[in-house]
Amino acid sequence: MNDLIHARTDLDEADLDWLHLLIADWQLLADLSFADLVLWAPLKAEPDPDGTGVPNGAGAAAAPGYVAVAQMRPNTGPTCYTADLVGSTIKRGERPMLDLALDAGRIRREGDPEWREDVPVRVEAIPVRRGDRVIAVISRNTNLLAARTPSRLELTYLQTAADLARMIAEGIFPYPESRDQQDNSPRVGDGVIRLDADGAVVYASPNALSAYHRLGYAADMVGEHLGDLTAALAPVKGAMEEALQVVASGRKPREAEVEGNGAVVQLRAIPLRPQGERTGALVLVHDVTELRRRERELVSKDATIREIHHRVKNNLQTVAALLRLQARRIDGEAGRAALEEAVRRVGSIALVHETLSQTLDERVDFDDIADRVLAMVVDVGTGGPGGPTVRTRRTGRFGILPAQVATPLSMVLTEVLQNALEHGLADRGGALEVEAYRWGPRLRVVVTDDGNGLPAGFDAATAGNLGLQIVRTLVQGDLNGSFDLRPAPGGRGAVAVLELEVGDAPQP
Repeated sequence: MNDLIHARTDLDEADLDWLHLLIADWQLLADLSFADLVLWAPLKAEPDPDGTGVPNGAGAAAAPGYVAVAQMRPNTGPTCYTADLVGSTIKRGERPMLDLALDAGRIRREGDPEWREDVPVRVEAIPVRRGDRVIAVISRNTNLLAARTPSRLELTYLQTAADLARMIAEGIFPYPESRDQQDNSPRVGDGVIRLDADGAVVYASPNALSAYHRLGYAADMVGEHLGDLTAALAPVKGAMEEALQVVASGRKPREAEVEGNGAVVQLRAIPLRPQGERTGALVLVHDVTELRRRERELVSKDATIREIHHRVKNNLQTVAALLRLQARRIDGEAGRAALEEAVRRVGSIALVHETLSQTLDERVDFDDIADRVLAMVVDVGTGGPGGPTVRTRRTGRFGILPAQVATPLSMVLTEVLQNALEHGLADRGGALEVEAYRWGPRLRVVVTDDGNGLPAGFDAATAGNLGLQIVRTLVQGDLNGSFDLRPAPGGRGAVAVLELEVGDAPQP
């Protein structure tokens, strides 16, 4: 809609905001009307070729035609349009009712129905007013093929739709206060209650009655003051009770939830003020008991999973500490080195679980984990202060990774870094760099050192040390990727290249 408005009309940004507010809520009007809605915006005025000041021979303020910028079909009745009209244009004079509604600023109705492909259609034109200007026109088209004697529910729908149409023509509706409420608001089919000017129930649909029955009210609602009735059913006091009464009485265009008797009911109030005078309100009702129960279960599940990750992290850190203590008691260098490698492996997994314990889902920002793994490996591998100096750097981004990728990748990165440190930099120091490239579902990681390089005849695919065996197993088996270790360009140092399948996780 934005592109059409900017390119084809003279409407300004404030007009566009008003139209956005309208179409955010016009499913309500379509469902109450049992009708298709098409929003027509006036096209830009054409040049005045003869200098008369009267473009196209019409009035000076007349538009040359209209462009359809939005369309809505009803959920409550058959559609009149199987095709999408958005972007189509019509000239002034082709739909006289649009012209009359735009020029006079009043709702126009056709006396006799139009026939479209053997379907009788009742057509109305509703001007959309913002302030003192009519900025667009809604064409409301009702398929009369299934017309029958309307029920009490349908009469209530139609009466409410007529009130909303008048409010749109008068610039009263939509309500700017409800801008952020439409996405998860109750719909017409969820339940409808019509109130009079005093807030008493005039009509309640069967779904609305069922919702209030769940709250514990089993009597007839007609004639009851909905605000008092709802406040009595909800165990809230003070300011919360007053806010609930305001919504349930239909005095403000707001939303509220009522919880009682083990049920949760969502309310949305729409004051009806045709001609600026309050005549009542429409209250949409939705029983969201099951939805809220599932949300609570998800919150509880998330909290449980986070607690599990926290405990796993603590247990792994305990294991690492025990291994570290054991390493200090071993005299042999080989045994001590093996335990220190185990400490690093356990520590890399603990880092992932620590990060997962702080998130609401099973995904982590692996850039932070990579930095911490790099620091941990260098700190342990060089023996801390007094050891050889190793300069480290990470470039590029790993991005957000799912837990099932992050855990094996952290172990792979630990082994590759440890291998570069132990065989290339441990005795002389140097530079150690990690580069990450992410594109779509693939991740490329390059670890480069400028150390001693690889021995003659080295083959990464057959090298037998435990660290490289772990890398090959995890990369090929768990990460659906490839691994290569080759001499660095210029013959000094080594380059390890990992290409992995990590999925299409969103980037931070």
